[in-house]
Amino acid sequence: MNNPSAILQGKKVIVALSGGVDSAVAAHLLQQQGAVVEALHMTNWEDDDGYCTAAADLQDARRVCEQLGIALHHVNFSQQYRDRVFAYFLEEYKAGRTPNPDVLCNREIKFGVLWDYAKRLGADKLATGHYARVRQTESGPQLLKGRDGNKDQSYFLHAVKEEPLRNTLFPLGEMSKDDVRRLARDLGFAVFAKKDSTGICFIGERPFREFLQTYIPAQPGKIETPDGRVIGEHTGLMFYTIGQRQGLGIGGLAEASDAPWYVAEKRLQDNVLIVVQGEHPLLYSDRILTGAPSWIGPVPASLGAEKGLECCVKVRYRQLDQGCTVTMADGDRLKVSFKTPQRAVAPGQYAVFYDGDRCLGGAVIEQILERPATIAKAI
Repeated sequence: MNNPSAILQGKKVIVALSGGVDSAVAAHLLQQQGAVVEALHMTNWEDDDGYCTAAADLQDARRVCEQLGIALHHVNFSQQYRDRVFAYFLEEYKAGRTPNPDVLCNREIKFGVLWDYAKRLGADKLATGHYARVRQTESGPQLLKGRDGNKDQSYFLHAVKEEPLRNTLFPLGEMSKDDVRRLARDLGFAVFAKKDSTGICFIGERPFREFLQTYIPAQPGKIETPDGRVIGEHTGLMFYTIGQRQGLGIGGLAEASDAPWYVAEKRLQDNVLIVVQGEHPLLYSDRILTGAPSWIGPVPASLGAEKGLECCVKVRYRQLDQGCTVTMADGDRLKVSFKTPQRAVAPGQYAVFYDGDRCLGGAVIEQILERPATIAKAI
């Protein structure tokens, strides 16, 4: 585990208990290490529309706490979630981008207002069921990938601030998901086979177009090829993402091959969706511009050097590490040059940087600066 039992003996640890299998096992492991464990369950979305599972999750959390013999605190952060996460989520879609609310949700809610609340409860440490690791050093905490490469969640944690990260435990960091479910089953937790949560952070799985249209009016427009040929109509730019293949509504076209069509660009200024056929160069990026980065620990020294920072990057969750060079741009933004052209890079998502297992930080992708000249270079 990340922390020897002797360090946790008698320490009060508040576990963010979601009602799922991961946080339940995390609470058990901390008990085994001698910590005084209490649970804190959050409600962050209150619409009773049949898609939010908040009520069922609370009941599952209660059952786990009864089995472990630990206290359960329940707090409602719905307003903070709407103000700090959901408002940003909507503004990004209005701007034609594809946001990732999980990153902001972690920084502002789970390791923001929840950590503040845990401290008021007397917590020495906060613990969650994330698959990641923290290494404490003299210069501050370091965020490491979880040992289970299929479940590593460091990508979503790269923007967590230093103070909560210094006081956070990830008991599952060394474990695989299969091991966690097996242990939960052996312990008799009813949630051992519970499906992992998916969909929008805290809002759940739901018909996305229907949900988004209740907040942002859809504006249909033209679907065009890069040379300006109109080949269809889209239902609203917010419903599409770069690289998307399904749901374009483009049938067989005269003078076109049978190769599939993909979204290559969302042109907000005239409400046009640009699509390309096959593995087109417009689907690839050589260099991108990001917003201001969130670094974990000191800013990498080589960032300001002439050659820049040589590291790896992920431009989406579950992507394999990709080699890149990072340099400073105007203001406090970054230019990221890929060693190999990257497919379907979506503004609004995050570029997250790594040095081996260590997560260095990340930044929001703002725009594509350069694309490969030919498809031969891109493949």
